[in-house]
Order: sequence, then structure tokens, then C-alpha cells
Amino acid sequence: MKPFVAPSFSYVPLEEVLEIVPKKKKLSIGIPKETSFDENRVALTPEAVTVLVNNGHEVVVESCAGEGASYLDGDYSEAGARIVFDKAEVYKAATIIKSAPISEQEIQLLQPYHVVLSPIHMPLLKANMLEQLIQKKIIAIAFESIKDDSNTYPIVRSMSEIAGNSAILTAAQYLSNQHHGKGILLGGISGVPSANVVIIGAGVVGEFAARAAIGLGASVTIFDNSIYRLMRLQNNIGRRCSTSVLDPVTLGEELASADIAIGALKPVHGITPMVVTEAMVSNMKAGSVVIDVSIDRGGCFETSKPTTHQKPTFKYQDVIHYCVPNIASGVSRTASRAISNVLMPIINQSSDFGGMEALIGSRQGIRNGVYLYKGCVTKASIARRFNLKYTDLELLLATQI
Repeated sequence: MKPFVAPSFSYVPLEEVLEIVPKKKKLSIGIPKETSFDENRVALTPEAVTVLVNNGHEVVVESCAGEGASYLDGDYSEAGARIVFDKAEVYKAATIIKSAPISEQEIQLLQPYHVVLSPIHMPLLKANMLEQLIQKKIIAIAFESIKDDSNTYPIVRSMSEIAGNSAILTAAQYLSNQHHGKGILLGGISGVPSANVVIIGAGVVGEFAARAAIGLGASVTIFDNSIYRLMRLQNNIGRRCSTSVLDPVTLGEELASADIAIGALKPVHGITPMVVTEAMVSNMKAGSVVIDVSIDRGGCFETSKPTTHQKPTFKYQDVIHYCVPNIASGVSRTASRAISNVLMPIINQSSDFGGMEALIGSRQGIRNGVYLYKGCVTKASIARRFNLKYTDLELLLATQI
């Protein structure tokens, strides 16, 4: 039978819902000069500023902001940034990007509803500082808590990679006679054994310290309280090395013969477990070197105490201790590029979404870093510590739709 179409048949068009693309928003970005002690990094490099300016954004840089990372005002000026000499002028920008935590003096310069991208250092955070930020309804994002598409912390990982590599290179220097060490070459030579390196912690810092030490020819032993992390580290390195769980007896024996000991344990509830006792350090060889990378969270050596880049070491029982909290700042140009590589695409993306607030609402990874949002504390750990009201960011954003 042939198909039959009745005269009453008609086509009824259906509505089609099209996505409304948000209008790109021009951003005003301020980069102040860091005044925190031992902070040499800058949050955005001139190369990143070039990309932002070419995308239509305004970038204001305080004079000498990149000096610690060997970036001159001329580099930023040629990239299209506006150089200013008054810090208050920088804080007129709607988005402030810092490589150091916000200080009490800088809070006074912040304008209401500012967006601040910076790290957060819990030991230095005070209740009155939080209250001022809350009153100004600041949107504060801790960039070390930002997650990427693979659910990892890109800035933390970059800084950990730097710390692991730097720890071994620094230890090698302090083993030499130039720094009053024992005069030992880390990798040894034909007929002369290499140095013994003990690494406590099999995270990213431990992995990259092990890579550097093995690459230089040292003998490496790694301790951790997780068999999984030890297995993962060996797989990532691609070769077998000596590993052990954190057994005090075995750890003490290995430290007694070690030339270098690297402390790289992850913190538990914000504090690094102290696994190396004073007695263990006393049994170490005279002239051996301890690098406590975990010192910013208390350290895993009982004998550790924070030092500075100006005076980085001290001796305890003839054992050299290097306990600088901000190791990455010692290679500030590399660290600045690593931070900038993460932050610049986020800023550009926020413009595509119509602003940072829209990006926060659309990206779970960015929301993970938000700890203050327009007068509300959105991190439970901060609210508990300072006895402040906690507001869930997801619920807060849902009420604004």
C-alpha cells in the first residue's frame, strides 16, 4: 500500500532551547610586591601577563614585585602591565593575586567584594583578620587547595616537586668542604662508594628526592607508613630501591649509617608526625645532613627548628640541620613559573564564564579552594578553629541561582 497523508496533517514546530553563552568579562588584576619574610616568588610571570593583556584584561603590577624572581619592571611593562609605585593603587583592582598569604596591613587596603587568590598559612591566620575579611565580604581562594581535572592539587604538586629536587641538591652542597661538610661526593666514583640517603615519606616530595638522589648515583632507602605509597613510588621511579615501613628500630639503624636524611612526611590533621627522636639524631655520623622539608607543619625530626634562607642551617651533635620552611622560594623563578602556569588559565577561564563568581559556581575544583565567600566562612576546618559560623558553599551558591 502506498503511504496515505490526510489533508488535515500538519507539521508543528517545536521550541529549541539554545545555550546562552556568557559575555566575556574584562578583568582588573593586581599583583602587589610581597613583603613577607623569605618570600621571593611572584604569582604571575611577564609571559602570563602578556596572555592576559592580549585577552583584554588590565594588569597592575607594583614596582619591584618580580624582583625576587629576577623579573624586572621593564619585563612587566613590555608585557603590557601598568607599573605603579603605590601599593594602594594595586589594591584598587578587583582581583588580587599573591604568592604569599594576606597580611594584616594588606587587609586594610582590600576593597569590599574583592577576589583574592593567595595561599593560606593556618599558623599565621588570626581571628581578627578573618573578621575583617568577612566584614568586607571578600571572596578568598586558597590556591594550594584548587583541584584540577584529574582531582589533584597542581600548585601543591609543583611546589613538592621543587622541594624534593632542591632537598637533594642542597644536601649535596652541605656535604662538601665548602659548607664545612665531610667532603663527600653524593654519587661517589669508581672504587669509592656513594653516599647513603634516607628519605622519610613516599609522597611527591619523597619521590622527586629519590629520583634526584638515584640520578646522581646515591644509595637510597625510603621509609613510609603506607605500603601502597612505597609500591607507587617504586613504580613511578621505574626501578627497585630499598624501602621499609616506619619501624623505629630499622629507621634508627639506617639513620646511623646515613650521610643524608630527608624528612618529607605528610601531615596528619595539619601536624607532621615526629618519627625521628633526638637519640636517633645523636647516633648519626658527624657531618651528616638533615633536610626537614616538613618543618612548615612541625617537622618529623625532634631536633628540627625553623631556619631562614639567610641563615639556613644549624648543628646539633655535629649533624647539620637545614630546616627552611619555604624551600621553593630558594628557586623563586622556577617556582613563580609553576604557580603562574596554573593561575593564568584559571583567570582566563573566569573571564570566559563571565567572572570569578560564575567560574566558582561552574567548577568544583575552584570551589574546593574557596574559604570565604561574601561574608561567609565556607571551610569547616577554619570555622571550627576560630569558632565561627560555617556555611556550605554549595548551598550558598544554590540560593543565588
